[in-house]
This record gives sequence, C-alpha cells and structure tokens, in this order.
Amino acid sequence: MINQAKPKFNIFWLYGCIALLIIGFSILGSSGETVRVTWPEVESQMIEKGRVERAVVVNDKEVEITLKDKAVEQLRKEDKYRNIPDRGPQFVFRIGSLEKFQEDFEKVQEELPPAKRVSLEFEGRENVWGGVLSTIIPIAIFIGLIFFMTRGMRGGGASGGVFNVGKAKAQMFDKDNRVSVSFKDVAGLEEAKVEIMEIVDFLKNPDKYRQLGGKIPKGALLVGPPGTGKTLLAKAVAGEANVPFFSISGSDFVEMFVGVGASRVRDLFRQAKEKAPCIVFIDEIDAIGRARNKAGGFNSNEEHENTLNQLLTEMDGFGTNSGVIMLAATNRADILDKALLRAGRFDRQIHVELPDLKERQAIFAVYLAKLKLQEGLDTDFLSSLTPGFSGADIANVCNEAALIAARHNKNAVEKQDFLDAIDRIVGGLERKNKIITEKEKRTIAYHEAGHATVSWMLEHANPLIKVTIIPRGQALGAAWYNPEERQIITREQLMHEMATLLGGRASEKLTFGQVSTGALNDLERCTRQAYAMIAYYGMSDNMPNLSYFDSGYNDRITKPYSERRAEEIDREASALVAEAFDMATEILVNHRDGLTELAELLLSKEVVFAEDLERIFGKRPGGGAESVVSVTAEVTGSAVGEQPSQSADDATPATELPSGEATVSEVPDYARD
Repeated sequence: MINQAKPKFNIFWLYGCIALLIIGFSILGSSGETVRVTWPEVESQMIEKGRVERAVVVNDKEVEITLKDKAVEQLRKEDKYRNIPDRGPQFVFRIGSLEKFQEDFEKVQEELPPAKRVSLEFEGRENVWGGVLSTIIPIAIFIGLIFFMTRGMRGGGASGGVFNVGKAKAQMFDKDNRVSVSFKDVAGLEEAKVEIMEIVDFLKNPDKYRQLGGKIPKGALLVGPPGTGKTLLAKAVAGEANVPFFSISGSDFVEMFVGVGASRVRDLFRQAKEKAPCIVFIDEIDAIGRARNKAGGFNSNEEHENTLNQLLTEMDGFGTNSGVIMLAATNRADILDKALLRAGRFDRQIHVELPDLKERQAIFAVYLAKLKLQEGLDTDFLSSLTPGFSGADIANVCNEAALIAARHNKNAVEKQDFLDAIDRIVGGLERKNKIITEKEKRTIAYHEAGHATVSWMLEHANPLIKVTIIPRGQALGAAWYNPEERQIITREQLMHEMATLLGGRASEKLTFGQVSTGALNDLERCTRQAYAMIAYYGMSDNMPNLSYFDSGYNDRITKPYSERRAEEIDREASALVAEAFDMATEILVNHRDGLTELAELLLSKEVVFAEDLERIFGKRPGGGAESVVSVTAEVTGSAVGEQPSQSADDATPATELPSGEATVSEVPDYARD
C-alpha cells in the first residue's frame, strides 16, 4: 500500500477563506444596483413629476430616493434607468450642506400640489462591515508581522528576517561553487602573485612549512591605486585555493542600527571558524578600518569604532582563530588604523602598483585575445603609449577600440582604433561643433606651439607625440607626450618639465604681447610642482635638505613651520617659477622662426606630429624622438585626443604631491600639456 503524503497546512489558506467570506457578506448585504444621480436630475425627473414615494437623508451626507411602483416601470423604458431595482431605494446622490439642501427641497415642495409632496426623512446608519474590517485588518497585519518575524528567527540566512540583521552578508565559495578565475588570468603583478601564492601553497601543502616551524601569515593587505587588480587577485586566490573562501565588502558591516557592525563581524568569524581552514576577504576595508579619532567625543563615530574594535579582537585577540586567513584590499592604506596594520593581524602589506612596460604588455595580451584584430597588427606600441595606465584603464582602452571599430562598420579592430580609444579616454570626447573665433584659434595655435617648441628643445622634457588644436572634452587644444617611466627625478628634469608647462604662456606673451586664461591648468600644475620641490623635496638653495611632507597623514591642523618660513617658501617657489618661465622664453626667442612656422602649420593642418617638429627644429637634444615617430608615422586623417590645457575650467593634475616616492601620478600621464 502506497502512503500518500498529506498536504501541509498553510495558514495563508485560512487568511484567504476569511477574506472571501468578508467580501461575500459585503456583496450580499449591499443594496444592489442603486443608481447614483444628481440633485437637479431628481428634482426635474422625479419630484416635480410626483414619482417619489420616499426621500431619506442618510448620515447627513447622502439622500436615498425610493420611487413609486408605477414610476419604476416608467423610468425603466429609458436606457439609463432600465437596470434600477424593483425595490427602493433606486437612486442616491450626495449633498454638500444639509441646510442648503433642506431649503432647496422645501422650495420645490411648496410649488407642488399636496398629492405630490414628499416629506424628508433622516436616518443615521453605521457601516457594520466597514467597522468589522477596520478592526480585523490591523489585527491581521499585526499577526502577520509576528508570524514573519518569528519565521525569520527560526530561518537562517543574512536576510531571513528582522532578527537576522546582525548576520554577516558574506558570499562563500567552496568546491560546489568555485570561482573560475585563476592566477593565469591575472597578467602582470608578478611580485604580488608570488606572495599571495605562498598563502595558497600553505593551504595546499601545510606540512612543508610546519616541519620547519614556520607559520603562515594571519593576514595580507593588498594596497595600491584603483584599478590595479587587487580584487581580481583575491578572485584568483578564491579560484586556486582548495578551501572555503568568504568574500564581503567593508561597507556591508555599516548599518544604521547600533551594534549591528560588531555583530556582523562576530558572525563572519563564527562562520569562518566552522569552515576552517578558510580565507576571509574584505574588500575596501577602509570603510570600517579607518583610524579611530584621538580627540575622544569630538567628531567621533562610536558605532564605527565598535565595529573596528570587534574586528581587531577577532583577528588577534585573546581567543584563537586558527585556520582563518584574512585578505583585505584598499587604495587608502594611509587612513587605516595602526592597530589593524600591526604584525599578527595583517602580517604582510602587498603593494599592487601601476603596471610597468612589460606588465602592460602582458595585460594587453589578455584583453586583446578577446578582440577580433586586423591581420598582422603589431600591438607592442600600445604598452609604450600607455604609461601610468592601470589594468582597468587598459581593459577600457581595448573595449573602447572595439566600440570605435564597430561604429565605423569595420570587420576587425585596427591600429587607428586603438589610438582613437586612447585619445578618447585620456582627452575626452572630440567636440567638432564647438564655436571658436579665428582670433581664439590663432591664440590656441601659438599656445600649443609654445609647449611643443620648449619640450622639443629641452633634453629632459618628455618626448612629444603630437600637437593639436581640435577641441576635446574641456580642452581647446593640447600637446601630447610619451613620458619616460622614471623612478627618481632630478632638479634639472623637474625644471625642464616646468618650463614646458609655461611654454604656452610664454609664447602668448612673446607673440601677442598679452596673456589669456587658457594657461590655468599649466599654471596650477607648475605652481604645485614648484611648492613640492621647495617644501617636500628639499631642492631649495636657501632651505636645503628640509622636507615638511608628512607621510603619516595625521590630520595636522596647523602648518609644521612658522609664518616666516612660509614666506620663505613662497619666495623660493616664486623664484623657481620665474626661472622656468625665463628658460621657456629664452628658448622661444632663439627659435622664433620655428615657433611661427609650427603655429601656422597647426592653423592649416590642426594636427602636427613629432616628425613635423623634427623637420622644423632638427633632432632633439639627447634624442628621444625616434620612439614616437614610429608610432605617429601611420596616423593620418583627422586628429583625435587632447589633454585639457587650454580650458580654464580644467584641473587635471599631472603630478600629485609626494607619497613616499619622488613623484606620484594619480592619473595616466600619457598626455601632459
């Protein structure tokens, strides 16, 4: 005999039956097909013709009209009244003011003979079903809330109910739902992969390390600029490791309720201990790892500090977390709490920096393999044209090149598409319809020619690629460079860069006898670099070997020097800028004919390449043009790409303030004007 499973009782069936009963009773108890009309219609069609048997005012808001039997048969002959009920009331209408209605009703009655007059009745009624529903519905809602809350308490999961708000929202990857990314998919980052692969190797072969008494680091912090592949590296760890992998964002611990963040931290480590050995990855850990405020209650966040304290305790407190390895990623390591960075919590800080030339070649190889390229296309030039680009930037270049090729209905992605993509990403969208007067265009041409002339004649300036006066983004023109990837920069090199920045302003003053607002971005970058040379790099003759740069970022409110010293720094910076401007002016005066020829060529062609400057000025001092002439030799047609330089609204930095190295570029330095 087969035992059939009995259907499970579901309380929602009971709720549905109750609702159907209420609806049925309300329908059966209703007055049926009572027609809603207006007072003028009742007055002319019913009262004046003596058809009304009864008029009842209900709750001082509505009037119900009951007709005589003969009147019902007469009105049913009309189309709009043919569905009126046999028994009254047949009609109903709303009234505004009861007093006004009574006056109108009495006036109508006075004009009628006594046989047709109707007395006005008044009734007060209660909506029984409305009262029942108004009582039952809140109770039903309350019972439903209790039901779902208790169900959430019984059920698991981070989003199972109100009482699960303290549960961690981490994603877990194990052998059943393994991540498909591996270390082979991570191009470049060779040094970072070596350190991170050691953790994976320990999990796979722990005896190799234990027999020598070694212990695996408890945590590793991935630090680097945005887009360099920190999260991708963590995904590769999840794909390579044969242990459970928990992934969560730092912002997932933040909640409006007090104590929720600390509760989620405890729940995360509870789950991790149950699955040990395992790896826990917290992306953007600066959301909860920000340094605690030393000022006590002033501008402090108690909930944030409680969450951080709980994280510190779980990572290396009195209890043990054996088998739980922490990974975290951030691009703001300078603001993390020092207690979080100490040995025993994050034993290693793995710096994931911007890729160098060889690493960019490897990254391009990964993304180019997904594109349909032109046969015989040599893509080695792409890595040399993109210094300062992160892995995310390179992925964007490849995708943009494919979009440009598709936009022009090409069957494959060509070299020009990649050049256009780099120009589009760095310089912005080309603005062909921007209205520029001839006078403004001439000023722009001489401004950009000044940049190009000075950079060409200075040995340590960045090699020029092209000059253009076609508007792009917020810029009206630009000079494009291929900067050398230097690790340290000398004072002479910095001065040559400053002179190049001021070449546009010097050209305007030399040619037109006046200056314009187009050099705002140049002046901003030049001023920043001059102050960095004096106050940070100690390159002052009067204040040598002094640096007021604070690498700890301790939120200093006051300046670390006196007002007198500030005046000295101002004078020294002004002197450096003046020296660079004089250097640029001297070069332009000595090559005035070449400057004029280059500017006029720009006005006629709108784009001038490195080979044109070599024809006008000859070889660069110290060389440097050969590497870019080969890149631009195949570029013909309309020019694309200008880094903002002529626009007074642009503020794209070329060199940021120092951050532990000689110079730091926050944005791709491909096009520096």
